[in-house]
Amino acid sequence: MLPMTMPSQLRRLFPLAFVLPVLLLALASLGVPPARAQGTDLAPIVAKFANDSYGDTADALAALSATGSDQAGAIVAALGEGRLVFDPATKAVYIRAPSGAVTDAATGAAVASPPAGLTAVRANNRVRRAIEAASGALSLLNPDAGKRRAAAAAVFKSRDAAALETLDTAIAREQVPDVKAALEDARAAILINAPAASEADRLAAVKRIAARGDQESLGMLRAVPADAPAAVKAAATAGIAAVERNLAFWNAAQNVWYGLSLGSVLLLAAIGLAITFGVMGVINMAHGEMVMLGAYTTFVVQEIIRNSAPFLFDWSLTIALPLAFVFTGLVGILIERTVIRFLYGRPLETLLATWGVSLILQQAVRTVFGPTNQEVGAPSWMSGAFQVGQMSITYNRLWIIVFSLMVFFALLMILKRTSLGLYVRAVTQNRRMAAAMGIRTGRIDALTFGLGSGIAGIAGVALSQIDNVSPNLGQGYIIDSFMVVVFGGVGNLWGTLVGAFTLGVANKLLEPVAGAVLGKILLLVFIILFIQKRPRGLFALKGRAVES
Repeated sequence: MLPMTMPSQLRRLFPLAFVLPVLLLALASLGVPPARAQGTDLAPIVAKFANDSYGDTADALAALSATGSDQAGAIVAALGEGRLVFDPATKAVYIRAPSGAVTDAATGAAVASPPAGLTAVRANNRVRRAIEAASGALSLLNPDAGKRRAAAAAVFKSRDAAALETLDTAIAREQVPDVKAALEDARAAILINAPAASEADRLAAVKRIAARGDQESLGMLRAVPADAPAAVKAAATAGIAAVERNLAFWNAAQNVWYGLSLGSVLLLAAIGLAITFGVMGVINMAHGEMVMLGAYTTFVVQEIIRNSAPFLFDWSLTIALPLAFVFTGLVGILIERTVIRFLYGRPLETLLATWGVSLILQQAVRTVFGPTNQEVGAPSWMSGAFQVGQMSITYNRLWIIVFSLMVFFALLMILKRTSLGLYVRAVTQNRRMAAAMGIRTGRIDALTFGLGSGIAGIAGVALSQIDNVSPNLGQGYIIDSFMVVVFGGVGNLWGTLVGAFTLGVANKLLEPVAGAVLGKILLLVFIILFIQKRPRGLFALKGRAVES
């Protein structure tokens, strides 16, 4: 019984609670799905699929894309997946679900007893292109902005004129600016070569396509037919020139970015060498192997995490950094105490001895890990890329640039703000005077060599994300590291920074013009000539012993 205090509005609506279920049951008994009761009649269009003709199938797809109905989307998806079938006897068309259930293609109604001998509607390359275009057109009005953007991109590639009407509707409704721009680009891609379009529309399309400035727009402008109006051809020619200039600019910018990325790698590999070479005067040919040991430390850390704690994988590099620094630093101190300290003042013997140490370390790694490359994965926050204009920037190289600068400034603070840094600078500028002042130069040599080796180790952690982790990893960077140190100024960190990025950018700008090998040779010749003019490099150290 209803309470007597119920508002009159609720008392009026109460009978509908009984009427609505009855209406829905009546619709169901008639076999009419509520969502399609007022929909477009797809039967005449769907019937074309039963003709077993590629041309009729493509025409049916174009007609379906203009309806914008949900059932049309289901038909297109079924055809793309090979699940659209027809009865050769009755020419009825059905959709077979992955579960095996069969529904009527035109209405979506379930078919309890499908006929035997159903044949799949065939598809060739033309039909597949039509499927892609129809899928894009049907998604243009999707409530999801991401799907509308993807649909616009699909129509832009297919340039299917059948989607033009749907595009106009979608553009008129669109409220998201970047999606609207994508829709207008797709419309321009269709109109640019549409003979039925007006000259004004084609000129506007040429202007919009040229404004994109990418490789796809260049191809579209070059494809403008010879029988196009003279004004359209002239606009396309001007657009081609503008796009080529734009692409040339972005290609140069991309090469500069690659150069900065290479420069950051050279900075990481050379920064430790700069302080050991500057303080101790040792030509350490085993420095590249310190980089290699840091990369293998990363590999070991990731293997342990994969087997024991997979949820920590995104933290693997953070865990590997201090471990690589400590491990390679200790190896460096061991090498200095057991080999190098007996060879000070004998550069040729030091070079040969450290070269022998590098061979021993390489063979030791081959014995333990094998000669093949090892897999080192990238954390999720270092994966992927993003676009800046026509330039692609990968997150792993971006993080390496940031990391190399962090290491540089951290080392700069150590040398400028700590007692160890004060002793290192004193020994660098005048070893004898520093020893006379009570500084234990042998201890400073060992700590400096360990610091340089530790930095090489964390350089290996970074390099493991962009290069193959193998026993030969360090060999590819040792010569370039020495070039950076000599060019920038022995023992000068700022010179190492400028030298690394200068040589990195110069190398990447020369490669497209002269090739990789000749570009390296030209850089080497330049450095030789430069050193003849400035023997101490770009930034020479100041000090009585250094200058004497």
